[in-house]
Amino acid sequence: MIKIPRAISENLRFLIVEVESQVSNLATFLSSRSPTVGQRIVNRSGYAYNLKMRIHGSCFTHNGPLTKDSEMMSMRAMESIATDLERIAELCRDCVHGVENIGNRRCLRVKSYAPLLEHVIKGVRLVEDAVNHRDTRVALRIGEAKRRMSAALQQLMAKYTEALKKGKNTEDFITAIFVARSVEQMGDALLNIGEALISANLGQPVNIERYQSLKDSVARLDLDSVAIETLAETRSGSNISGISANHDEDGYVAVFKEGQKRKVKEERQGVENWHEIYPGLAPKILSYRKRGQSASLLIEHLAGLTFQQILLNESRALLDETCRQLTRTLASVWKETRNKKVVPACHMDQLGNRLDEVYAIHPEFENDSMTLCGHRIPSFENLLKKAKTAEAKVKPPFSVYIHGDFNVDNIIYDPMEKRINFIDLHRSSYMDYVQDVSVFMVSNYRLQILEARSRARILSVARKFHRFAAKFARDAGDDSFEYRLAFGLARSFATSTRFVLDKSLARAMYLRARYLIEQAIEVSPENANRFHLPVEEIFID
Repeated sequence: MIKIPRAISENLRFLIVEVESQVSNLATFLSSRSPTVGQRIVNRSGYAYNLKMRIHGSCFTHNGPLTKDSEMMSMRAMESIATDLERIAELCRDCVHGVENIGNRRCLRVKSYAPLLEHVIKGVRLVEDAVNHRDTRVALRIGEAKRRMSAALQQLMAKYTEALKKGKNTEDFITAIFVARSVEQMGDALLNIGEALISANLGQPVNIERYQSLKDSVARLDLDSVAIETLAETRSGSNISGISANHDEDGYVAVFKEGQKRKVKEERQGVENWHEIYPGLAPKILSYRKRGQSASLLIEHLAGLTFQQILLNESRALLDETCRQLTRTLASVWKETRNKKVVPACHMDQLGNRLDEVYAIHPEFENDSMTLCGHRIPSFENLLKKAKTAEAKVKPPFSVYIHGDFNVDNIIYDPMEKRINFIDLHRSSYMDYVQDVSVFMVSNYRLQILEARSRARILSVARKFHRFAAKFARDAGDDSFEYRLAFGLARSFATSTRFVLDKSLARAMYLRARYLIEQAIEVSPENANRFHLPVEEIFID
């Protein structure tokens, strides 16, 4: 965190003193039920709010086009801290109003609140020290207030709930629950403040659980000091950071991934499966840790560029080389892992499960049936029903071990070692290889690059990849490959629209999905081997 401008630090000091005073007054009010003390809390609502707004205004004035990322993060932290401090003052007023509405004072259980509010006061007192000294250990102590309050609050809530069941003083106990909930939210505000301080110190958004996991994981790298840079924040809520030695220009030494325990566990299992089934493609796992409902992985950083980076930014020669290595690697993986177990991809089921998400972004795709010159054009969902029936009748002749999320940004090529690697492997499994083929082809198409030459290059890669996969299918005796691929492409085109806000591109993808389904269901599943996929027509603008 940078040195905080004087205007912000002074107002923050006043706000901390004011909030501490408000919480102390609330403790006094609860024990004495003094109307004078309660009114004092309510009457000072405007002061904390004004201090918060002054801090927000100073942060806004400080931020400008030349502001460094580290400064921007610090100013955001100051805004967040001011908001949560003022929120604690607001919650004090809520408690006063609640207590005033309780007729039977014994229902409140006043003695339970003194230690809870003392935790809040101690947390608020620590804020200034944590800000001025950029002390992450102090920030952790602030955030820990919520955990220290939790057990007592749970016991208090349990007593209120048990009392409610008896049916006496019902309104008073309900109001008491709301008062307890307000005190609980003070702990939430302190947790937010602690996390804002840690985020500012690290230079990236982080919660306390993630910080502890990161700290434990990085300790395994045996580095004197580290720099951390956010690489990605996934749609599933996972955070991915690059870890490097401070002042080291050689790049990252590891990648840290943190998220839901289930997702991270799947990622770990996927990587370990690849090491066992086809060594050399997946990165090494340096550590795996669980904390509550989250988990983290520290993974070896792989040298090279993603396929997407090469496709969009590098020379034609390097792109051709990457494509050759990718297809050779895939051919080898598919041959090595091929087995007789039949595992259909069920593309139309996948599509059906994601339709609500598609419609949420593009409601114009829903209820799209119409009549044109007396000809009834069925809705997309009616087409989908027929497609499910048709697809279910054509099974793949074998399965292979697939990536499962074979997008262009999940493939890495190292030109120095001439080596392909895969990342983001939580969906890997034995399945119809058409799943990976269709995802890869459409992940090229959906790149939002409109410049003509670049667009032609992108689409040519998709067509070449199809030719490679089709040849593999012929050599393997898979005569329904193109029929199954039509459903796979339709699924990928349609579901990918939920990530595309450009209406023109989204509609082009949606219409391609419709067209592919219409073409496939016109052919009897018994004649699937005669189906010709119109790739040239689909992968052209």
